[in-house]
Amino acid sequence: MTTEPDAKLIEQGRKLFAGDFKFIWASPSIETLPPMAGVEVAFAGRSNVGKSSLINALTGRNALARTSSTPGRTQELIFFDGPTHAGLRLVDMPGYGYASAPKAKVASWTALIHKYLQGRSNLARVYVLIDARHGLKEVDLDVLKTLDRSAVSYQVVLTKADQIKPAELESRIGDIKTSLSTHPAAFPDVLATSSETSEGIPELRAAMVRLLGER
Repeated sequence: MTTEPDAKLIEQGRKLFAGDFKFIWASPSIETLPPMAGVEVAFAGRSNVGKSSLINALTGRNALARTSSTPGRTQELIFFDGPTHAGLRLVDMPGYGYASAPKAKVASWTALIHKYLQGRSNLARVYVLIDARHGLKEVDLDVLKTLDRSAVSYQVVLTKADQIKPAELESRIGDIKTSLSTHPAAFPDVLATSSETSEGIPELRAAMVRLLGER
């Protein structure tokens, strides 16, 4: 089975994300989650990995998701609804691994993330964002194990791919693929993206169109 998106999926993805995406909800706790609706796709990653920038690049909007140079600023689950007919919802998750945050706050974020992953039946996939310059860290592997235990399908997406040399990027992708082979819930392909150059953005959109078609 090929995982390369064809031209039709690329175009469908372009049209989908040209539609209106809007902020609808912020949840600081599991009790305040919005009612389940449509297909949810969540974005997880270390603080300052570029989650908000990637969401903005996907939707073609500069300020849909709040970006900040200060790690740990996103402290809630942030929900964005796509066009009404599409049934797609994007979820920006709190960044993990921010060592300078108070331990109680980190524990609170971590508990929220884990509870969300384990109890959201309309969650179709989690995109785990990894900084292409640094690769997988121990804190990332802990999250992958949580996803495996929760039986939540996930795919690794490299961010800031424009900031390293092509040969280094290929080597990084190969190393991550090897690591993922031991993770049962992991999608085998690794997608390299850049919010600055739009590298990988059409392919990521197409992947979400495919997810919608499978539901």
